[in-house]
Amino acid sequence: MKKISLLIIAVLLLSCNQQTKTTPSEITEIKTQEASFPDGTPISDWFKDDSKINPSDLGKFYPITDYGCVIDSTKIQTEAIQYTIDEAYRNGGGVVVIPKGVFLSGALFFKPNTHLHVEEGAVLKGSDDIKDYPFIASRIEGQSIEYFSALVNAKAVDGFTITGTGTIDGNGLNYWKAFWKRREENPKCTNLEVSRPRLVFIWKCDNVQLQDVKLRNSGFWSSHYYQCNNVKVLDLRITSPHEPIKAPSTDAIDIDVCNNVLVKGCYMAVNDDAIALKGGKGPWADKDPSNGENTNIIIENCEFGFCHAALTNGSEAIHNKNILMRNCKVTDAKRLLWLKMRPDTAQHYEYITVENITGQAHSFIYIKPWTQFFDLKGREDEPLSYSDHITMRNINLECDIFYDMKITQYDKLSNFTFENIKVTAKNGDYDKSIIDNITFNNVEVNGELIQ
Repeated sequence: MKKISLLIIAVLLLSCNQQTKTTPSEITEIKTQEASFPDGTPISDWFKDDSKINPSDLGKFYPITDYGCVIDSTKIQTEAIQYTIDEAYRNGGGVVVIPKGVFLSGALFFKPNTHLHVEEGAVLKGSDDIKDYPFIASRIEGQSIEYFSALVNAKAVDGFTITGTGTIDGNGLNYWKAFWKRREENPKCTNLEVSRPRLVFIWKCDNVQLQDVKLRNSGFWSSHYYQCNNVKVLDLRITSPHEPIKAPSTDAIDIDVCNNVLVKGCYMAVNDDAIALKGGKGPWADKDPSNGENTNIIIENCEFGFCHAALTNGSEAIHNKNILMRNCKVTDAKRLLWLKMRPDTAQHYEYITVENITGQAHSFIYIKPWTQFFDLKGREDEPLSYSDHITMRNINLECDIFYDMKITQYDKLSNFTFENIKVTAKNGDYDKSIIDNITFNNVEVNGELIQ
C-alpha cells in the first residue's frame, strides 16, 4: 500500500512539473496576470474593477423623444437632441436616452453631469454633411488646432459615461469617397485636407467609462481621448470597413496624453490602427504644454480583426510608458506591435509589454521610420528617438514577416526581450545587431529555436 501511495505521489509531481513547463510548441494563451506594470510599479485595484455602470444610478432619464425628437431616419435632429442634453444639465444632470430607432444628428456637446445611453436597437447616426459639425478649438493628429467637432463631444465632463447596447454610427461613406477622390487628385494629400468628423471625442475628462455600445462607420477616428485620467473602455465593438470601400484613418481608439486607461473585452476591426498611442508631433513637440505622455495603459481580453496594427505607438507621440497588452486574439492585423519612429519628433517608447497573444498578423513586430508626413520646420539636427524595455512573450502567431525592422542612426533601440514565442513566418529572418542588449529566451521561428 505504501509503495502504491508513493507511486501516485510521484506521478502527480511529474504531471505538475509537465504542466508548468512551457515550450514553444505548447504555447496557446497563458492567463498569467502580472501584479505590476512593466517598470515594476504596482497595478492599482482600479484596473481590476471592470464592473459595469448602471445608468439608473446616474440620475433622471431624458428620452430624446420626450423633448421634440421623432423617429425619422431622414431628418436631422441635432437641435432637439442638444436641447435634451441642455435640459438635463439645467436640472442638475441625468442620462440622455436614445430609444429604439434611427436618429440623425450633427455634433452634440455634453455638459457636466450629463451622460449618454443608447438603448438596444437604437442608432445615433451622424450627418454626412460636414456643415453639421462646427469648426472649433480641438485636437487632432498631435496638434492643438481648430478642427471639426465630433458627433459626440464631451469636454471637462468628469464622470462622463456612454452606456447601452445600441449603436453610434458615423455614416462615413461620403466622407470616405471624398477622401479617396482627393487622394487620386493628389497622392500626397494629408488626412486633414478632406473635412471629416470623428465619432467620439472626449477631452479633459476624468473618470470616464464607455461600455457595451457599438461604434461604427466613423468619418475619421472612431474614438479619441485627450488629456483624460482614469478611462475605462469595456466590451465595445468598434468597426469600419476595409473593403469594398476603405474607411481611411478610422482608428478604433486613440489615446492622447492620458493616464490610467483600461481597454477590456473590446472587438476592433478598422481600416487603420486599432489602438494608437499619441501625444504630439514636431521638432519641438516636447516643449509644447498641450502635448504630453501616455502612462499606465492596460489592454486586455480584446480581439482584433482587420487593422493596420493592433497596438501602435505614434505616429504623433513623444512619450509612452507602462503599456501592457495581454490575453488578446489577433485575427487579421497588418502588425501586432508597431513602433513608429517619426524623423521630426523626439520619441521615447519605454516599458511596453505584449503578452499572451494568439492569432495571425502580417508582421510580428514592425519598427521603421514614419516618413509619410513629417516636417523638421527648419531644425537642423534630426531629433533622436528611443525605444527600450520592450517585452514580447507567451505568443503563438502566424505571420508573413517576423522581424520587420529598419532603423536610422537617429533611432536607438535597447533592452528588448522575446520570450516563450512560437512563430510561423514566411520570412523568419532576424538581425540581433539592430537592438542593443536583446534577449531571446525559448523563441521558436519556423520550428527552430533562436540561439
